Amino acid sequence: VPQHVWRINLDTPEEAHQNLSFGAADRWWEQTDLTKLILASNKLQHLSDDVRLLPALTVLDVHDNELTSLPSALGQLENLQKLDVSHNKLQSIPEELLQLSHLKSLLLQHNELSHLPDGFGQLVSLEELDVSNNHLTDIPTSFALLVNLVRLSLACNQLTSLPADISAMKSLRQLDCTKNYLETVPSKLATMASLEQLYLRKNKLRSLPEFPSCKLLKELHAGENQIEILNAENLKHLNSLSVLELRDNKIKSVPDEITLLQKLERLDLANNDISRLPYTLGNLPQLKFLALEGNPLRTIRRDLLQKGTQELLKYLRSKIQDDTTNLNEEPPVTAMTLPSASKINMHAITSLKLLDYSEKQAAVIPEEMFNAVRSHPVTTVNFSKNQLKEIPPRIVELKDSLCDVNLGFNKISSLSSQLCVLHKLTHLDIRNNILTSLPEEMAALARLQIINLSFNRFKVFPSVLYRIPALETVLLSNNQVGSIDPLQLKKMDNLGTLDLQNNDLLQVPPELGNCENLRTLLLEGNPFRTPRAAVLAKGTAAVLEYLRSRIPT
Repeated sequence: VPQHVWRINLDTPEEAHQNLSFGAADRWWEQTDLTKLILASNKLQHLSDDVRLLPALTVLDVHDNELTSLPSALGQLENLQKLDVSHNKLQSIPEELLQLSHLKSLLLQHNELSHLPDGFGQLVSLEELDVSNNHLTDIPTSFALLVNLVRLSLACNQLTSLPADISAMKSLRQLDCTKNYLETVPSKLATMASLEQLYLRKNKLRSLPEFPSCKLLKELHAGENQIEILNAENLKHLNSLSVLELRDNKIKSVPDEITLLQKLERLDLANNDISRLPYTLGNLPQLKFLALEGNPLRTIRRDLLQKGTQELLKYLRSKIQDDTTNLNEEPPVTAMTLPSASKINMHAITSLKLLDYSEKQAAVIPEEMFNAVRSHPVTTVNFSKNQLKEIPPRIVELKDSLCDVNLGFNKISSLSSQLCVLHKLTHLDIRNNILTSLPEEMAALARLQIINLSFNRFKVFPSVLYRIPALETVLLSNNQVGSIDPLQLKKMDNLGTLDLQNNDLLQVPPELGNCENLRTLLLEGNPFRTPRAAVLAKGTAAVLEYLRSRIPT
């Protein structure tokens, strides 16, 4: 920084020595002290202690430079209200900075900070604090003293927990904890009465906190976590909520209490494990956007999901009527009913056309399950989360009606030819087994549209899949696949989604770029060097374009 910048309040301007007739604009002796100094987007590597010669500064902006430290003299700028030192290379903050009692906005994002000074709570006037994109592993407990803070961003750090005292920030309206390693959120967070926006995306949360006092919370973003259960307790107090984003979790069901969220405008539940929805969702008066794709929904056809939110809500409303009439059709348990058969849900078989024997940890499916079906046409079988080592042979009996089979989370090491006669099959889920290959006879499954083979032990892309022309979605993440054949993939005209995340691909063949039907191509978590992460982050179209540009001509 040129020296005369620091001395601008002190030195007499050059022209004062030459020109003796001053116009009104040149009355330099009436000049006020400098209040704003903007040095952003230069190549500054350090700031001089001479900054103290500008005591009237209220705004100092040095973002986007190459600063590795800040001068302790900053602490003398007692009128400073806004300090922006973001996008530098700062590794620490000088203690003197904590003397700035009038500071309202402090921007520290995109630096290399691994800790903040313990006395941070002395900055009592702070209203905005951004420490995102640093290397912080914890937050000083004195943060609790920042009672005027309105916006706080802790995103993209390495936090494993939040101090419960954070709940003392009574003015906080926006809290962003995106992309950390949080496994829980302190229950006291729920007492923050002013909170309006809470971002918890991309953490390791297994459940949501309850929010008894957050009556003003308008937006809750908790996608890309490991949340399995959504309780009524999580929802029932959130009277003001307009955005609820829970995509890419492991939620299995949605409680009926979701209909208490009368102000909800956006609900994103994409890519979870939801198999049924409360039809009363259709009655939410403000709902404008509902995302459900990527769920194993049994009752809603896929083509309906693609028609958009309004059609979907109309369908759910039409079902509310049916639902109330169906409940009374459960067959009575008579003295003639076999004891084990009484556990069989005949209502599911007759009304929902569903044969469900899941989460029983059973090594075999009991014969009476198949006996109970008799002549009822069953379209869906769910035998997931058991200890099955093979496909139940009697599944063949259902071949004229069965469309959807879920055998996920078992111990199946190979698929028998029985499966290959299910000629109406459109959806096959065999994730989390120990498969290493698929039988060639599977080419007979001419209607198969979706196959989920994630979390198995495939070392190569199963070649029979190239010969099933109806396939639209192939999920093969978390295997050990080392190569794919782009020329064969290009022949799969209907393939729109291909998930190969977390495999052993050492290279991505450029010809894959010619598979222009692919709308979703997921390749993260493989050991290849190109395309680089930055290209992958831009999405499928950009990746395909990049690959095409590398095809040798």
